[in-house]
Amino acid sequence: MKKVKQEKALTYLEPGPLLLVTTFDGRKNNVMPLSWSMPLDFDGHFALCTGPWNYSFAALRKQKECVLCVPGPDLLKTAVQIGTVSGADTDKFQKFGLTSLPASRVKPPLLDGCVACVECRVERFLPAYGIFVLKAVCVWENPSCADKRIIHAVGDGTFRADGEPFNFRRLMKEKLPPGL
Repeated sequence: MKKVKQEKALTYLEPGPLLLVTTFDGRKNNVMPLSWSMPLDFDGHFALCTGPWNYSFAALRKQKECVLCVPGPDLLKTAVQIGTVSGADTDKFQKFGLTSLPASRVKPPLLDGCVACVECRVERFLPAYGIFVLKAVCVWENPSCADKRIIHAVGDGTFRADGEPFNFRRLMKEKLPPGL
C-alpha cells in the first residue's frame, strides 16, 4: 500500500453511475449531469446530491420531480459538455441536439438514446447536505440502445464504463426481492 492525499478517497468511492437528470421548472425543461446518487432500498428510493449552484436545483425544490436518465458511452462526451453550460441561459436540448420523450407520471422528459430512464418524485430534502430523497414512479428501459454499459465517474474528470458481467444471482437468491 502507498499513502496518497485524502482527496483521492473520492476517486475510489464515487457513487456513480453518471446520470443525466431532467427537470421542469414550470416554464422549460433542463438537463444536468450528475454522479452523486445512490439507491436506498429495493423499493425504488434513491438519493441524489446537488445544490443551488446548479440551475436544476430550484426546479427540484419547487416542482419536486425529475427523471434520472442513464446514458451509455455514446452519450458520455455530450453529458460532460452539458455540465459546462447553465440551463439559466442555455436551452441544453437544442444546443446538444437532445431528443426529449414524454414521461408518463412526471413533467420532466425522458431522454432518447439513454440506456434507461427513471421517473421520480421528491419525497424529502435534507438541506444540510443538499440531498434529495426520490421515489421511482415509473421505469423505462431502451431495448434499442446498442451499448448498455453504465458509465461511472471516477471523480477526477475521468470515467469508466463497466461491462464485464459476474453473475451471483443463485448465491443471492434469498436476498433479492421478487421480480428482480
